[in-house]
Amino acid sequence: MKIHFEGAAQTVTGSKHLLETDTGLKILLDCGMFQGQESEKERENQHFGFDPMDVDMLILSHAHIDHSGLIPRLVKQGFKGPIYCTEPTKALCEIMLADSAHIQMSDFKYSQKGGFGGAHEPLYDIDDVLDALELFETRSYDEWHSLHEDVALMFTFVGHIIGSACVNLRVKEGKKTHRIAYTGDIGRKTHRIIKGWEPFPQAEIIITESTYGDRLHGDIVSNEDKLLEIVHQTCVENKGRLIIPAFSLGRTQEIVHALDKMESSGKLPPVKVFVDSPLSTSATEIVKSFPQYYNKAIKKYMERDSQPFGFSNLHYIRDVKYSKLINKLDEPCIIISASGMIEAGRILHHVANNIESERNTLLIVGYCEPSTLGGRLRAGAKEIKIYGRELKVKARVEVLDAYSAHGDYEEMIDYLSCQEPHLIKKLFLVHGKYETQTTYRDHLTKAGFHHIEIPDQGDTVEITG
Repeated sequence: MKIHFEGAAQTVTGSKHLLETDTGLKILLDCGMFQGQESEKERENQHFGFDPMDVDMLILSHAHIDHSGLIPRLVKQGFKGPIYCTEPTKALCEIMLADSAHIQMSDFKYSQKGGFGGAHEPLYDIDDVLDALELFETRSYDEWHSLHEDVALMFTFVGHIIGSACVNLRVKEGKKTHRIAYTGDIGRKTHRIIKGWEPFPQAEIIITESTYGDRLHGDIVSNEDKLLEIVHQTCVENKGRLIIPAFSLGRTQEIVHALDKMESSGKLPPVKVFVDSPLSTSATEIVKSFPQYYNKAIKKYMERDSQPFGFSNLHYIRDVKYSKLINKLDEPCIIISASGMIEAGRILHHVANNIESERNTLLIVGYCEPSTLGGRLRAGAKEIKIYGRELKVKARVEVLDAYSAHGDYEEMIDYLSCQEPHLIKKLFLVHGKYETQTTYRDHLTKAGFHHIEIPDQGDTVEITG
């Protein structure tokens, strides 16, 4: 068997890992979009490193765009096989892939209309999305499903977002059966909304993420106290606006629920809170529809507040005309908008309209790929450019990593602790920056894991025995 690492190898986005058996069967694990403003990433989204027509099946770990965002392009270029995922992941992909197509088209038109250039032609359109969705097939958690005479699949809960899963495979090659696990993104041990991750079957080959392999997150309580402090300082003391870029799926619901709890306890100042994203609004509705995956804490909270994602001063905005009116509102407020890395969507307009005022605060609540606008702001950029406008960064920029849906290195090692290290032949680190991965490798080695490799983009590794 060969494993081709075609994305998220020594980088954080663009997850694509292709398994190829000695009989020629090809199984693609995820088909994500590279994110960032570098021209190299834009080129990488144009080409897969393999022929989509040769891929027999795609198994999707979860719905985030850096794991699913190139599926419509894969189909556009000839892939016709089944796409296996959980039920919530399919529901989320229906809205997220359509939104991705819409954003690409809108950004391209806006760029051309304004004469800014820089926006490439869309990778796919809504028709490609609809064609791709026809290929989706859902499978339940915690039971083995036969996908092919030589392939069996079991999804196990990984606690990252609603619908996310560790992909467990049994792949036959002659008399040998390979036991493979692809963790996708590993969630927090204690999550604000969904239940925590669960053990997965013993594997010989593990492909696992390493995003926060060099750091520890703060605890939930102290970070919610910090969030409340930032709200007070920005909206009450400075009478400014708090801008929160947040992924539509996962992060937005966590922030809204934290504010909901503050409002219920009487701690939240009486300021308007806007979730300004049609996708975030739709994603919240989908999260609401799968309460079976909630944790005990939020279920208990719902006994006294049946609407954990809604309160009197919270407004979900779909229509673009109301989005524009927010910027004319002459009062303190909180604006939560996508995308989390400030790469596309309405958040770009909110940042552009508020970044040059010292009264305002930009709060980054999770990982941003360093080359993205969010990554540059997180790193302390003093000047930025949005749609051709040169802007001075005068607003305060704050970071709260504990709102990340990714586990830190202790949590990821804890997740892997269900495995017997001596039975693992290869452990591949993906979805992380190389410097972070080398630190995480050291942590894993101290925890008793061995045979750890860090593949690079385009590497092919042969599995023998």
